[in-house]
Amino acid sequence: MTNYNNHILVPIDFSEQSLIALEQSYNLARLTMADITLLYVMDEEHKNFFSVFGKVRREAEEKKYERGIKTKLKTLSEETQAKAGVTVKVMIKTGKIYDEIIAVATELNAAFIIMGTNGQVGLKKKFIGTNALRVVKEAHCPVITIKGKNHRTGCKIIVLPLDFSQETKEKVGKAIELANYFGSAINLVTIVNTKDEILVKKMTLQLKQVESVIKKNKIAVSSEFIEDKNISEGVLNYAKKVDADLIMIMTQSEMDWTDLFIGSTAQEIINNSEVPVLSIHPMDRMEESVLPFTF
Repeated sequence: MTNYNNHILVPIDFSEQSLIALEQSYNLARLTMADITLLYVMDEEHKNFFSVFGKVRREAEEKKYERGIKTKLKTLSEETQAKAGVTVKVMIKTGKIYDEIIAVATELNAAFIIMGTNGQVGLKKKFIGTNALRVVKEAHCPVITIKGKNHRTGCKIIVLPLDFSQETKEKVGKAIELANYFGSAINLVTIVNTKDEILVKKMTLQLKQVESVIKKNKIAVSSEFIEDKNISEGVLNYAKKVDADLIMIMTQSEMDWTDLFIGSTAQEIINNSEVPVLSIHPMDRMEESVLPFTF
């Protein structure tokens, strides 16, 4: 099994949703024996806030503000370390929020980024929303986005939507690795919006093939083939039906991308899911496949 790196990066702005995301990092940190790094980013809004003052007072106010943030981060890190039972570190950076999150994740060679999202996009200064989607698009490590407020401890059920793109084998392998860590069951789902009998038959056969491979890895698995005109709604409805703890998506061939944000299907899943969503780029993490099959 692939060894994860020893850092989980959790961006913090002290909002309710970012603190919920932090709580969801505890179990993963313990299971993977990782440190948690709390990151606070001071962006342009902070600079603009203090720009009304003269230079001397502005510098004094900025230092006072930063001392306050350091104190809050120190208190939060101590509380987190006591609750999670893992080492917790803190960092403060200045710049564009998503740029700094990605840069720190790269610097730490982080295994995961776990961050809150409020499901809102288009509001450029929102910490959780626009910034979360930029991080998902550009980070080289897996990103877990968390919108909902009520989550179980641990991860009993992983929902794995399959489209049988060329990355399917890799995605299934990563789900198997996570399921082994958490002791999870994997629920496979294929959402189709076609009546092509040949294609439907092929995809059904492949779904059963993947189910068989997961069973050989001694992981509880089930599969479902669903016809739905809206893929993201189909995935979310299925996740709700099975009471999932995590939805896992591959963010490249499976999804369309634009210059700034991920495409509509991935964005809708991340924005609307009350279940945490794990987004992974192909071949950027956990690169050793455990799967003996090809499509």
